[in-house]
Amino acid sequence: MKILVVGGGGREHALVWKIAQSPFVEKLYCAPGNPGIAQHAECVDIAVDDIEGLLGFVRTKEIDLTVVGPELPLTLGIVDTFTKEGFAAFGPTRSAARIEGSKEFAKDLMARYGIPTAAYRTFSDRDAAVAYIREQGAPIVVKADGLAAGKGVAVAETVEEAVAAVDQMMVEGVFGDAGSRIVVEEFMFGEEASFFAFTDGKNILPLASSQDHKRIFDGDRGPNTGGMGAYSPAPVITEPLHDEIVETIVRPTVEGMAGEGCPYAGILYIGLMISEGKARVVEFNARFGDPEAQPLLVRLKSDIVPVLMACARGELKEDALQWHDKSAVCVVMASAGYPGDYEKGREIRGLEEAAALEDLVVFHAGTEEKEGRVVTSGGRVLGVTGLGVSVAEAIDQAYKGVDRISWEGVVYRKDIGQKALNRS
Repeated sequence: MKILVVGGGGREHALVWKIAQSPFVEKLYCAPGNPGIAQHAECVDIAVDDIEGLLGFVRTKEIDLTVVGPELPLTLGIVDTFTKEGFAAFGPTRSAARIEGSKEFAKDLMARYGIPTAAYRTFSDRDAAVAYIREQGAPIVVKADGLAAGKGVAVAETVEEAVAAVDQMMVEGVFGDAGSRIVVEEFMFGEEASFFAFTDGKNILPLASSQDHKRIFDGDRGPNTGGMGAYSPAPVITEPLHDEIVETIVRPTVEGMAGEGCPYAGILYIGLMISEGKARVVEFNARFGDPEAQPLLVRLKSDIVPVLMACARGELKEDALQWHDKSAVCVVMASAGYPGDYEKGREIRGLEEAAALEDLVVFHAGTEEKEGRVVTSGGRVLGVTGLGVSVAEAIDQAYKGVDRISWEGVVYRKDIGQKALNRS
């Protein structure tokens, strides 16, 4: 098979790394890719939002399967375009990708199908939103309706913080059109976790549990980011809770999307809040989480390629995936200033030393090659992922890798995985 992966971040590096191990793969491409991905696939200089350019490449190279990593091309309808032209593509259609592209759509879907989530209201008028916030009090959550690269959520501890978030989104337009409508919702207490399931629009194949670390600073402080680290499995999701999530959240969501006339196929990401042994939905994403994809795919023993193709063809079987017994921990190394402004072009040192460690994989996210050197090109730069027989060992292995890598202005959290240790 000839396979194209669309994207150039840490999630796509993890996908390429896993896909490259399949005996079914004859040739693997990635557009646009990055220096880490280039070790496993031929990188092609086509942007993720250049749908026609990608289609032309698929046609020319006779690609058997396109695996779409990021949300942007999904919301632009890449799967619709490819399917119409007779090319298999893994991911949801444009109408199904609204489950991530519009918070309002997702919340309304959950309300209609009885899927547990926080109480909410949607606003397109700033003053009405502020009046509602003052009436509800704090803590309270303010979300941009549209895509904001994982940063369009403000968890406000005071009414003043919430009003400031509304003004940032609706008045200052920091997220552009994505913030012209907002969702204001009840603050949910508990512990967050991530849940993923493959689906072909009817059948469901759940993945192992995982947990992300959204805040920039240790102790879950500071602004939200795209994710500063993740681990798998997540002890907060027990086996009985795992089964309950499938039956009360995953299955009703898949059936609800089909009922809405937009069947969902691909990987469904569900951000959860766990409290007193019960789960409620924080958000949906229409693709693999980043950085959760890194520890999950490192732990996945099953060949991923037949699963991806089965989802794309509507032929998924509800067989259990096979997982390595080891735990995995991913520590994100980022540029100083992220999730705000940051410098680019800093030379990264120590990549070869880290790669030489056993049970460690360094996934590239925001990197590029310049004059034979690998330099920083994004906010989240690397996902250093360690394996261990326990979470504690996986944490140690990941930070051994982190200790060998450096660049001017590198930042990272030093407490990734501690929640799992606290539960063990």
